[in-house]
Amino acid sequence: MALLVDKHRPRTLETLSYHHDLSSRLKSLAQSGDFPHLLVYGPSGAGKKTRIVATLKELYGPGVEKIKIDSRVFQTTSNRKLEFNIVASVYHLEITPSDVGNYDRVVVQDLLKEVAQTQQVDLGAKQRFKVVVINEADQLTRDAQAALRRTMEKYSPNLRLILLANSTSNIIAPIRSRTLLVRVAAPSEPEICAVLKKVGVKEGWKEVPALNQKIAKESGRNLRRALLMYEAVHAQNETVTDRTPIPPPDWEALIEQIAREIIAEHTPAKILEVRAKLYDLLTHCIPATTILKTLTFKLVPHIDDALRADVIKWSAFYEHRVRMGNKVIFHLEAFVAKFMRICESYAMGIDF
Repeated sequence: MALLVDKHRPRTLETLSYHHDLSSRLKSLAQSGDFPHLLVYGPSGAGKKTRIVATLKELYGPGVEKIKIDSRVFQTTSNRKLEFNIVASVYHLEITPSDVGNYDRVVVQDLLKEVAQTQQVDLGAKQRFKVVVINEADQLTRDAQAALRRTMEKYSPNLRLILLANSTSNIIAPIRSRTLLVRVAAPSEPEICAVLKKVGVKEGWKEVPALNQKIAKESGRNLRRALLMYEAVHAQNETVTDRTPIPPPDWEALIEQIAREIIAEHTPAKILEVRAKLYDLLTHCIPATTILKTLTFKLVPHIDDALRADVIKWSAFYEHRVRMGNKVIFHLEAFVAKFMRICESYAMGIDF
C-alpha cells in the first residue's frame, strides 16, 4: 500500500498546489526548445523533486514515468569496486553520487561521460538530449563538482543536468554560473493545511481544521513530513479530533530518548549504550547530519544558558567532520562524549 506522499503526489505542473508562478515558468522553459542546466534548491519537503518530475513529463511526455532501477559497478583507480543504483527511463537518469562518499567523482565522470556520448535515437522524442537528475548535489565533493563542470562544458548538446540541493552554499561558483538557479521555497502553513484538506477529502476522512493547523506548525513547513504525520494520526486513531496527539516519527522518538539518557548520566558505559542506538538510527537510513542536528535541538533546551553556545559550536564542528569523513559513527560518538565532558567540566567549575 502506497503512502499518502506517493499516492497523492501531483504528476503535472498544473496540478501542483502552490508556487503557481514557478510552475508556469518551468512550463515555459520546457516548451521553449532551449532547456538549460538547472540548479533547483530549497529546504527539505518543499517539493523540489515533484516539480522536476512534472517538468520532465512536460519535456518528454508520460514516458518518463516508466522507470527501472539498474545496478552498476564502477571501478576506482585503486581497483576498488563501487556498486551504485541508478533510476532510469528512456529519457532521463536519476542518481545520488553522494551515496558512495568520497568516490563520487568516479561515478560522475564515468556515468555522465557515457550518457553524454550516447545520442537520443528515439525519433518520437520531443527533445534530442537526455536529462540527468543529481540528488543531494550540495553533498558532492569538490573533485566531483569539478568533473561535473567539465562535463557540462563538453557535452551540453546531448546532456542536460538538473541538480537538486538544499542550499547553494556548498556548490562551487563555476557550476552556479553555468546553471539556471531555481529556488523552491517551503510552503506556508495555510498552503500545507490546504493540501492536507484536499488529501483528506480524497481519502474520505473527516476534516479537523485545528488538527491540520497543528500538523502544519509541527512539521516545520515540511510538506512531506506533514503528510506522514497526517497519515500516522489517522492510522493510529479510529476517531480523530482536534485533541488527538500527533505521534513523532520513530527515529525522532529514539533521538529524544538518547538525549534524555545523555543528560541523565555522563559515563563511558552510557556512551556505549548510546552508540548502539546511534547505529540503529544509521542502519535505518537516517542521515548522520540529521541525527546530529536533531540531537542538538533536543539537548539544548535542557542545559544551562552558559553552555548552549559551546554545545552548538561543537555540534557544528562535528557536523563538518561527519560530512568530510567516512566513519560517521566516530564523529557522532565524539559529539556525545564532548557534550558529557562540557557538562561535567561546568559542574566542577572548570573553565574550558
